[in-house]
Amino acid sequence: MHSAFKSRVWPLVAALLSTGVVAPAFASQPKTPTPAPAQAPAPAATPSPAPAPTPAAPTAPEAKPEDVATPESIVAALYDVISGPKGQARNWDRFRSLFAPGARMIPAGKRKDGTSGYRLITPEDYITSSGKLLVEEGFRERELYRVKEQFGVIVHVFSTYEALRGDEMKPFMRGINSIQLFNDGKRWWLLTVAWTAETPEQPLPAKYLPPSKG
Repeated sequence: MHSAFKSRVWPLVAALLSTGVVAPAFASQPKTPTPAPAQAPAPAATPSPAPAPTPAAPTAPEAKPEDVATPESIVAALYDVISGPKGQARNWDRFRSLFAPGARMIPAGKRKDGTSGYRLITPEDYITSSGKLLVEEGFRERELYRVKEQFGVIVHVFSTYEALRGDEMKPFMRGINSIQLFNDGKRWWLLTVAWTAETPEQPLPAKYLPPSKG
């Protein structure tokens, strides 16, 4: 059984966890500012400076319609776009196109001291931290089983995964991807992808695995 906290980092499975998961601390309350002394108003003829323009939010690349048509298709696209053999470049614009503006990816697990934690990262953070490793080492992640809940335009998927290195046929890790989706009337979007790996102390429950045959 492989742990998510070995020195080698494997996305979507263990990205950023091997360095120690650190849950963000709550910011301390800012001190109450001291009121500035009253000043005489500026002459009416003096124009106020124009506010600086707000930069436009980055626009995600256009998605393939077949990738975002259903909850099943967008989850399948997520697995497909990060998977590939050693040396194969990933289509990161396709990856970006799956996520809603402001979406987050959240690896979670245990630290070396035994406590649990998580990290909040953006899809762009994921590309920066894990993209090179995917190409150099080869990585495949595939879905084993899925439990889906839906109410209107929101969907939650518990997607059980297994991960494989390079050309190996035996998975080295399993776990759960907890995926939240939203439909804006035109397509499905990924809002969050949170994940944690199976460990000897935390095996996958039978209800999140394919039914045994026979």
